[in-house]
Amino acid sequence: MVETSDEWITERTGIKERRIAAADETAASMGAAAGAKALEAAGLKPDDIDTVICATTSSAYAFPSSACEIARLLGIRRAMAFDLAAACAGFSYAYSVAHSMILTGQSEKVLIVGSDLMARACDPTDRTTIILFGDGAGACVLGKSDTEGTIAVHASADPFSGELLSLPVPQRGQSDTPWLYMKGNEVFKRAVVVLAELVTKTLEKGGMSADDLDFLVPHQANLRIIAATARKLHLDMSQVIVTLDKQGNTSAASVPLALDEGVRSGRIKRGDVLLLESFGGGFTWGSALIRY
Repeated sequence: MVETSDEWITERTGIKERRIAAADETAASMGAAAGAKALEAAGLKPDDIDTVICATTSSAYAFPSSACEIARLLGIRRAMAFDLAAACAGFSYAYSVAHSMILTGQSEKVLIVGSDLMARACDPTDRTTIILFGDGAGACVLGKSDTEGTIAVHASADPFSGELLSLPVPQRGQSDTPWLYMKGNEVFKRAVVVLAELVTKTLEKGGMSADDLDFLVPHQANLRIIAATARKLHLDMSQVIVTLDKQGNTSAASVPLALDEGVRSGRIKRGDVLLLESFGGGFTWGSALIRY
């Protein structure tokens, strides 16, 4: 498709494969599939959910939201449902919102979905983006617990660097499709610095050190960024959940997909301390320190 090679892509990014959604799939349909698996894993029925949050920047409609469509497809009735747009950091933002809603008593069971179809947003002739992004969806359920749970969350943004990573929304009457734009080297350098600060602040908020961590569950953007974050935490790569090689960068879906992989493979076990973190366009970034 573009002038590059498998060797170059693997060396620079760590990506070997990506998954591309079928033409009839949407953020909502993929999100509902992930949500159904999350409900099954949690042993819950659709009526147990009182809030649905979908982190996405690739909804098929402005309204109804993907969250409303997910609720419809899963048979979740009369729950609050809304989308949240924070690009690749969307799941971390959604997690923070759900955590606050549970703490304040506004919700008891929140279905959080990260679902994006970023491959469709990439110019097929642009080798700086087309090799990176894949499509996918992941989900989890948050609820009250007496034995495990969220230790700390942190989220922030830099609204003055948005031009380095952007995706215009197509306007009515516009003949050409606007593609995702990324100034890769600048985004890479900024992500390494921000994520190093993010993990430090999150551990401090939780009254923990890197020695307390069992696993890092990072946003799957670039293996070099993931490795740099692991070094900052003095973690061996065996303590890092990596799905990037099989899925590419799935934006808001990447953290829940990695979490799902870690849990279902048996690597992550009850009682383990996890640090979830992500960085995305906006710039936005967020994290959650969890005892699983």
